[in-house]
Amino acid sequence: MTGRLLAISDLHVGYAENRALVEAMHPTHDDDWLIVAGDVAERYADVMWALTTLRDRFAKVIWVPGNHELWTMPNDPEQARGQARYDLLVAGCRELGVVTPEDPYPRWDGPGGPVLVAPLFVLYDYSFWPAGTTSTEEALAKAHAAGVVGTDEALLHPDPFDGRADWCRARVALTEPRLRAAAEELPTVLVNHFPLVRQPTDVLWYPEFALWCGTTLTAEWPVRYRAAAVVYGHLHIPRTTEYDGVRHEEVSVGYPREWRKRSTPPAQLRQVLK
Repeated sequence: MTGRLLAISDLHVGYAENRALVEAMHPTHDDDWLIVAGDVAERYADVMWALTTLRDRFAKVIWVPGNHELWTMPNDPEQARGQARYDLLVAGCRELGVVTPEDPYPRWDGPGGPVLVAPLFVLYDYSFWPAGTTSTEEALAKAHAAGVVGTDEALLHPDPFDGRADWCRARVALTEPRLRAAAEELPTVLVNHFPLVRQPTDVLWYPEFALWCGTTLTAEWPVRYRAAAVVYGHLHIPRTTEYDGVRHEEVSVGYPREWRKRSTPPAQLRQVLK
């Protein structure tokens, strides 16, 4: 393999400007793989349009869900909620040949390999408490008092779980044995929509929003499961950082109002391994 392992996230193709970015997105080599780390769109048809477009161009597309794919929008003909909505997305991806968190981890043998690329669906459990709080209840109360409340509270339904935190813990328990087995075989590239460690959220303009950004249960995963790199999005703060010797790539495009302010061109595919 002589292509590149590339990544992007937070395409938000419900915006016409972002849809045009996807229409202009192409590989540079026939062997290029593309990781799409969540928040493709809110409406099911838009998610499938974007993944179909990219699947037709790249040798392999690997997708993980963001919170926006899991929203049940009033104007979406697909009204599945919670686990049923996730299952619908997985089924749609499998029809396209797009790799999901429910599929075997593909082995990348190109530059920087061999590694197993591990797409994850872990969610969040409100454990990224803002400074000065000592419990989830206190942290959520502080966020509500500050007027910072994730839209997920209205649109991301946890059915059949009692709450999003319960869904998150179930996903962690389901994922850890698979990662343990993968790391015994090869180094990994861990892909999740939300950051796997807390530190990237320290730069948020509204620190209370960290509650909707991940879980402390994954903090040791990059080291424990031999990550050559971690790919994530969600924060709309594209950058490269390093924690505990592991490189973390935030690869989001974000909303047009955000990327128009940047000096760099939007939707630049990030090379994960070299």
